[in-house]
Amino acid sequence: MTKLPTALILALLVWLPAARAVEVPAYGRIEALFSPWDDVEGAVLRALAEAQQSVHVQMFLLTSRNIANALIDAHRRGVTVAVLVDREMVVNGENSQAPRLAAAGIEVRLETRYTAAHNKILLIDVASSHPVVMTGSYNFTWSAQARNAENVLILRDNPALARVYFANWQRHHAEATPWHEAIRP
Repeated sequence: MTKLPTALILALLVWLPAARAVEVPAYGRIEALFSPWDDVEGAVLRALAEAQQSVHVQMFLLTSRNIANALIDAHRRGVTVAVLVDREMVVNGENSQAPRLAAAGIEVRLETRYTAAHNKILLIDVASSHPVVMTGSYNFTWSAQARNAENVLILRDNPALARVYFANWQRHHAEATPWHEAIRP
């Protein structure tokens, strides 16, 4: 087998089509938070309390009881709540709140396709003219708030951006396993 020189490989990469990136106009309000200095969990709780139509979560690890309670409260208020979590973190991790959410009637699906379903996304009222997209390195855990160096962007009032994130959430939702199929007693 012939080994191609590095320079030739790099030149070929220039000619290959780029990964499909979606460009979205930058507008709306943006809030940047950094834990442990900023109260990220408080910002999440406030955003969840304001949800009127829908909440879509995609989280690697969800152990925060406060955030789980806020998701359950939103569900009880009639807000559609759906959660995607990494299966391995539910099965092998400690203190996952996914069982509580499923028991409360919230749709929970487990991502199994990837080595790590490492997304950390919260989408609120994506079909409205004032959606919220929250993303960054922050898991919904006590450690993310109190012990880790984390970052979060809260992007408000950008429906085009919310649609892009929601389309990606839907793609993951379609390939995730429903709770009742993934977790058997």
